[in-house]
Amino acid sequence: MSMLPRSSRYFEHIKQETGVALNEVQRQAAMHGKGPLLLLASPGSGKTTTLIVRIGYLIEEKGVKPSRIKAVTFSRASAQDMKERFARLFPALAGRVPDFSTIHSFAFEVLREHFRKSGTDYRMIDNPNEQGADKPGKPMILRDIFRRVNRDYPTEDQMEELTGYISLIKNKLLPESRLSEAKCDVPKAEEIYKEYERFKRQGTPELLVDYDDMLTIANEALAEDAELLASYQNRYDYVMTDESQDTSLVQHEIVAKLVASHGNLVVVADDDQSIYGWRAAEPRYLLDFQLKYPNATLLKMEQNYRSTANIVDTANRFIKRNKIRYEKNMFTDNAAAEPIALTELPDYRMQAKYVVEKIADGDPEQWGEVAVLYRNNVSSIMLMNALDRAGIPYYMKDGDNRFFSHWIVEDVLNFMRMTFNDKRPDILERVHTKLNCYITKQQMAELIALGVDGDESVFDAMLRGVTLQDYQVKQLETAGTIFAGMKGATPLTAIRTIRDKLGYDKSLDKMRERMGFRREHLAGILSTLEEISEPLLTMEAFAARLKELERGMKQSKFNRTGNAVALSTFHSSKGLEFQHVYMIDLIDGIIPSADDRKKEEQGRPEEMEEAARLFYVGMTRAKRRLELLYYKRKDGDYVQPSPFVTDVRRIQDPPKAISKESARPSMKKAREPKAAVPVNPNAIRDLSGLTEGREVLHRVFGVGTIVRLDGDSVEIRFGTAVKRLSANICVEMGLLE
Repeated sequence: MSMLPRSSRYFEHIKQETGVALNEVQRQAAMHGKGPLLLLASPGSGKTTTLIVRIGYLIEEKGVKPSRIKAVTFSRASAQDMKERFARLFPALAGRVPDFSTIHSFAFEVLREHFRKSGTDYRMIDNPNEQGADKPGKPMILRDIFRRVNRDYPTEDQMEELTGYISLIKNKLLPESRLSEAKCDVPKAEEIYKEYERFKRQGTPELLVDYDDMLTIANEALAEDAELLASYQNRYDYVMTDESQDTSLVQHEIVAKLVASHGNLVVVADDDQSIYGWRAAEPRYLLDFQLKYPNATLLKMEQNYRSTANIVDTANRFIKRNKIRYEKNMFTDNAAAEPIALTELPDYRMQAKYVVEKIADGDPEQWGEVAVLYRNNVSSIMLMNALDRAGIPYYMKDGDNRFFSHWIVEDVLNFMRMTFNDKRPDILERVHTKLNCYITKQQMAELIALGVDGDESVFDAMLRGVTLQDYQVKQLETAGTIFAGMKGATPLTAIRTIRDKLGYDKSLDKMRERMGFRREHLAGILSTLEEISEPLLTMEAFAARLKELERGMKQSKFNRTGNAVALSTFHSSKGLEFQHVYMIDLIDGIIPSADDRKKEEQGRPEEMEEAARLFYVGMTRAKRRLELLYYKRKDGDYVQPSPFVTDVRRIQDPPKAISKESARPSMKKAREPKAAVPVNPNAIRDLSGLTEGREVLHRVFGVGTIVRLDGDSVEIRFGTAVKRLSANICVEMGLLE
């Protein structure tokens, strides 16, 4: 008979059956009995596995019925992942699965029961299936209120900020008397919020409920209906929450009510990975956990099983810059490997090319283990463009295709349309406020009333038949001449002419001051458009390329199981891991942002600390190789590296920075692949080797036939699909033979 304690025998059994070996802290967490437990789990420390084994331990060793266990997590994907892991680790418990859910799905269950008891008719306005012409959804309601309040239509940026503002208020449980605590740059945001709440309660025969209302209504119902609360408290004996650093105040309140009768709560979290303050996550809850639950146990899972010793040690020392945190010391038994690389590039626009060259030089079979991480979604567009032109597949879990419908993109395309046909007042009407001609709405109405002749430009028509100010005459003449001169220009020349000679950049500056837009965001969109346009010869090709990239982004989500490079924001990368990670755009003003800096100067260091946590999350996604990229110039201005990069350089002793020369991508001749990837002696190394009708072999897409050459672009048919690649990149990198 084994002399091991019963609990030890259980974990030995788990190890033999599943290969999962828990360390001492993980075992303590899994065996935790009654009462509250706060389990602080460093990146890569096996927190979800520990939580799953704990559930199995309660069922198999303590005889707890699965139905008496509630496991709550932050997202549907996480809840599904937990359910699948439980099924893999405990196949014998098939059919006896505990209740895995998100906090929102639990809140919705409470809401439905509460409304059933009270006889309340309601409609979810975040559900597209419950919307129609006579049943407006949340976006339509908010747009209509914005228009009535501001006498103007909201931009997509304003809609996004307004939606986040409303969500923040709900999740922080702010009453109307404290709305000033939630900041929002949208004009008359407080008035819009109050009108929105009034409309949901009184504007239709039924109560309108949005995604955030589910939480506040459930919380109120549990507080006010003792019978309802008791029914849920009596349903579960053990409650566990995962990713609790991402949980808002109202979500914490719901869980607290659920466990109030027994206190059997296990909270798994990492305060160092709390990165959702902008949507009301409350890391302070974790720091005050032992105040709320004085008898709580505190355990720290500090061993990282994911990353090399270099990455773990540097990340651990980096996050200690933050003061509002639990003291932890992440460590690993993994071996050291190459140090974190710090790469400085001369200019922002060299970044995507550099990253793609590095990826192409690697093993194509390992592209699925590569990730490129960034703070802002706009950064992904240049990467998509460069990867696509190099024929490297990519995967985006949550690609934001709003870039392609952004009003700046529409403006640029409309300016370009004017170069093809300057006789259409309807096109001028869309951009007349963005020109340096100061055309008023009244003047546009006069122009349209003229009925422009098909042989006359809109500018000549205005000069002939519209009431103008004296100073406008010369400006309209100049604008007409500029548009005429843009005919046949390359798209890059056209964009620069639009920005400079037609005064588009100046109009954006005025809009930014009036509407509160972020300068770096608007400039980033224009820089991205210039990057996309650079190798193209015609404006038609530019418009087609935008459509092509938009399709590629939508299709990329289906590449998850393929051998594709992952593109992700820092936020969306949490919980993921990759052998090789590039973190890009690491400059002051992006991470930390200008707002982070401003709030720190105003005595709110928590904003800067969240930016540092975001950087830390990015670092700890890497298993073996981590490269941090920054640059000296962006949009003609000199920029500074992120202070977080400076911290990493200081931590690494001695600093290990890639030299500027080695970091500079080749612009004219092909780079020789690294020794790990054999040079292909059959590769086509000269543009003259690319001819229409020639059969070629691409190392990813296989055998194809060149069907068209257009400047830098080469179109190759692979089976039924036609790929449009960069001829120069294919030659430089030896991608074709």
